[in-house]
Amino acid sequence: MKKIIDLRSDTVTHPTPEMREAMARAEVGDDVYGEDPTINRLEALGAEMVSKEAALFVPTGTMGNQVSIMAWTNRGDEIIVESNAHIFMYEAGGPAVLSGVQVRTVPGTRGAMDPEDVKAAIRPNDLHCPRTSLICLENTHNRSGGCVVPLENMKAIYGPAKEQGLAVHLDGARVFNAAAALGVDVRQITQYTDSVQFCLSKGLCAPVGSLVAGPEDFIDKARKARKILGGGMRQAGVLAAAGIVALEKMTKRLAEDHDKAQKLAKGLAEIPGLDIDMATVQSNMVMVETRGTGMDASEFSALMKRYGVLFNSSTQYKVRMVTHNDVDFDDMDEAIRRVKEALSA
Repeated sequence: MKKIIDLRSDTVTHPTPEMREAMARAEVGDDVYGEDPTINRLEALGAEMVSKEAALFVPTGTMGNQVSIMAWTNRGDEIIVESNAHIFMYEAGGPAVLSGVQVRTVPGTRGAMDPEDVKAAIRPNDLHCPRTSLICLENTHNRSGGCVVPLENMKAIYGPAKEQGLAVHLDGARVFNAAAALGVDVRQITQYTDSVQFCLSKGLCAPVGSLVAGPEDFIDKARKARKILGGGMRQAGVLAAAGIVALEKMTKRLAEDHDKAQKLAKGLAEIPGLDIDMATVQSNMVMVETRGTGMDASEFSALMKRYGVLFNSSTQYKVRMVTHNDVDFDDMDEAIRRVKEALSA
């Protein structure tokens, strides 16, 4: 049996041995009463790392984004997001269902909205218009293939937003990948946000969980929203223990995943029929155009599944491959070899 090379997502990562050991010996309490010491440690660590007053442990990144929207907005408000943002594309209509807000989309380039377009999208104080209350950014940007939104772009949106009294939330599911790609401390990114959600369970390898961080009064509201959504997890310190290892250890190794993605992209780009825009390979994702093979994305994915290489379709003629801790550099060579074999068969 060939080894399966799983490039579907960095969500497929397994907890490390150190995480499993930490989970086994985690001190726990009832987190709904604020009495789980391991969760309290994780939340304090996460808040400090992104330079926010407080943080909240939630089961998923989607819940993290949604409790943030619930905390920042009132029913009937409007939020501004990039047109391919995860919040808009992949969170099951959560802003409308949970917060009762309208979503206004602004087109972006590799996930970055033009600050002038964002300014133009902010509603005037008019009886006929919803109130704009929140701008949501995303870094790295999932649908663009893990592209990094430049700090200058975030700053140019954040400044005018604050001048108009708007909050800025960052879907930072992979914000530590963004920091690694930019070569900066993550605080350099989160300084241009009022709140941020970041995942512990993607490239950081924890089995479960995300953190939401922001001002203390915002976190109080987000905690209430988490309770409404059923996110109070009681003795969840066993999960938080893995999250602490994720933040202390796994944030430091993400550049390796970016190097793997570069190796994979360069190798695949040399194969006739495949096309890759190397300028978009900025973090741990590779977007591969399949049109030249005569196959659409789903057909190509199905073919490579038979060869033991797993990845997902992104658009009709584009697939997404994601590198992570559970694949190594040799796996990149083997994946390239198998693609060559499959396309030449």
